[in-house]
Amino acid sequence: MINVTKPFNSVQKSGFTLIEVMLAMAVFAIAGVALLGVADNNYRHISHLEEQMFANWVASNQLVEVSLDKTWPPKNNRKGKVEMAGRTWYWQQKVVKTANKELRELTMQVRLKEDDELVSASLMTYLAQDKP
Repeated sequence: MINVTKPFNSVQKSGFTLIEVMLAMAVFAIAGVALLGVADNNYRHISHLEEQMFANWVASNQLVEVSLDKTWPPKNNRKGKVEMAGRTWYWQQKVVKTANKELRELTMQVRLKEDDELVSASLMTYLAQDKP
């Protein structure tokens, strides 16, 4: 029998090289950053949709309140504030004359801050004058 000995450098090792480990870490880091960006974007969109939903509820409630009131709405820009979902919402009512004297256009605008130029929600309806 022939005895063949392997040199010390030819021993096979198992495992990953440093370059392979660094490459895997880079791939996971890029994927993690991308997932964080998507999660942040999703959170901002959900927050915006929640704000719009509550603002629409406030506007709808104010329109119902005006329609239940039996007085004919004057042409003014009434303002007020209401609490909903732990926030203060600022609403503004705009009444406009129409071509028909028995109808008025009523627009309810809702903002999260009183001095905001941008409206969170705006609903419009027409009110008819009750005939005696």
